[in-house]
Amino acid sequence: MATTVKDTDSGPRAGASHATMHKSIGLLDGAAIAASSTAATSSIGIGLGLMAGVVGLHLPAIMLLAFLPVLAIAGGYGRLNAVEPDAGSSYRWVGRTLNPWLGFLTGWVNTVGTVVFMAYTTTVTGSAIIQLLDEAHLRSIAGLRLDADSTVQCTLLGLVVLIGAALVAVRGLDLAARLQKALLVFEYLVLLGFCGYGLFAGDQPFSLQWYNPFDIPSFGAVAQGMVLAVFCYWGFESVFSVGEEVRDPRDASRGGFIALVVMMLLFLLAGTAFQRVLPLDELADNGAHGLTYFGTRLAHQPLAALPLIALMFSAVASLQSSVIPTARGMYAMGRDGVLGPVWTRLHPRHATPAVGTLLITGVAVALALASIAIPTVNDLISAAVNAIGIIVALYYALTAIAAAVRFRHLLRTDPLQSLRAVVGPLLGAAALLAVGGYLAWTFYDSTDHFELAADNGWFELAVVALMIVTGLPSAAWARWRRRSPYFLRPAD
Repeated sequence: MATTVKDTDSGPRAGASHATMHKSIGLLDGAAIAASSTAATSSIGIGLGLMAGVVGLHLPAIMLLAFLPVLAIAGGYGRLNAVEPDAGSSYRWVGRTLNPWLGFLTGWVNTVGTVVFMAYTTTVTGSAIIQLLDEAHLRSIAGLRLDADSTVQCTLLGLVVLIGAALVAVRGLDLAARLQKALLVFEYLVLLGFCGYGLFAGDQPFSLQWYNPFDIPSFGAVAQGMVLAVFCYWGFESVFSVGEEVRDPRDASRGGFIALVVMMLLFLLAGTAFQRVLPLDELADNGAHGLTYFGTRLAHQPLAALPLIALMFSAVASLQSSVIPTARGMYAMGRDGVLGPVWTRLHPRHATPAVGTLLITGVAVALALASIAIPTVNDLISAAVNAIGIIVALYYALTAIAAAVRFRHLLRTDPLQSLRAVVGPLLGAAALLAVGGYLAWTFYDSTDHFELAADNGWFELAVVALMIVTGLPSAAWARWRRRSPYFLRPAD
C-alpha cells in the first residue's frame, strides 16, 4: 500500500527538534530481540509444568490455540508499524487512533508489567546461576554458603546481571542484538537436542489427543491455560519498539513474525517431548524446575547441566530485552511531552535512551530489593505476575482494535489485505478479551474475602486494577499540568 502523508505524520511532535536514534539493526537483529523478549527457554523451563497442572496432557493444544489470536494481533502490529514506526508502538497507535487516555494507559500498564517482570526475573536468574555453580561443586564463596532457595542471594546475584545487561543496552542495540543472537543459538541447540531426543527416548504413550483443544476438561481450564500461554508469547511486540532503529521498517514486522513462528514450533516440540518423557504428575509437580528436571531424566552430568545453562542464558537475555523496549516507550512518552524531558536524553555517542534505560533499571532494582525487605511487596509481585496475563490480553486487544479502526477502509478497497489488518486483529482481540474477562471472573468468584496473599482472587484483581488506576494521576498531570499536545491531537 502506498504510504500517505496522513499515515506517516507522527502527530504534534512532527517537526519538533529531537535527537534521533541510530538505524543500526536489521532483520535477524530484530528477530533476536523479539525472541529474547518472549524467552522461549524460560517459558518452557518454568511455564509448561504450570500449564500442565491446568490443562493436563494438552500442552501442545493450548500453545497452538493461544498462538492463533496472538498471530492475528501481530498482523495488526505489523501493519501499524509499516505506516508509522514509533518507539512508543502501542502507546502511540492506540492514543492516536482510539483515545489518548487509552493510549497512555496502554503504555503505562505495559511499562509497569515489564518492570514487575524484571524484578521477578532477577530472582529466577540468580537462582539458575547458583544451581549451576552447585553443579560445578562451587557451593560457597568467601565462606558464604550458596543457596538456590535463598531469595536474598538469588535476588542480589540477579540484580548484578540486570545492571550488566542494562549497561550493554546503553552501549547500543547492535551490541545487544549480537549478544542475544549468541545466547539464542546456544539455547535453541540445547532445546532442539534434548527435546528431539526426548521424542524418541520417552516411554509415555503418544496420543493425537494432546493436540485436541476440545478435549481439555473445561472452559475454565481453556481460559486459564490460554492466558498462561499468551503470557509465554508475550514480548514479540518488543521488536516494534525499536522500529525507528531498524534500517527497514518492514524488517521489524518480519522479525516479529519470525520470532512468533519459531516460538510456536519450539513450544509444540517441547510440549510433546515433555509429555513423552514425564508422567503428568511429575510434569505438574516440577513446574518451576521443569526443564532442568527434564534434562536429568534424559542425561547424566555434565550433559544434564546444559538445560540449566540454557535457562540461565534465557533469563539474562530476557532481562536485557525487557529494559530495551521499556526505555524506548518512555522515550516516546517524553518526546510527546507526556513525561519529563529526562526520558528523551540520548547517549551522546551511541544515541540510545541511556538515561531512561538506567532509570527503568533503577526502578526494577528498587522493587526487587523491596520484595526482600517487605513481605507484602513480594506478595504484590507474585500477584502481579499472575495478573500480567490479563493486562497483556487487554493491551494486545486495544492495539488490535486500533489497527482495525485505522485500516477499516481496506474492507472496501482491498478485502484481502483487510483480513490481516482488520478482520484478523478484531477476532484476536475478541478471543483475548473473552479469556481475560473469564479469568477475571474466576478470580472474583474464587473467594468471598480480601486477603493480602498472592493466591487470593480479590487481591489479584486489585493488583490488575492498581496497575491501571495508578496511571490515571500521571495522565491527568500530563494533560492539564504539562499540557501535552498528545492529549489534544485529533484521531484519524
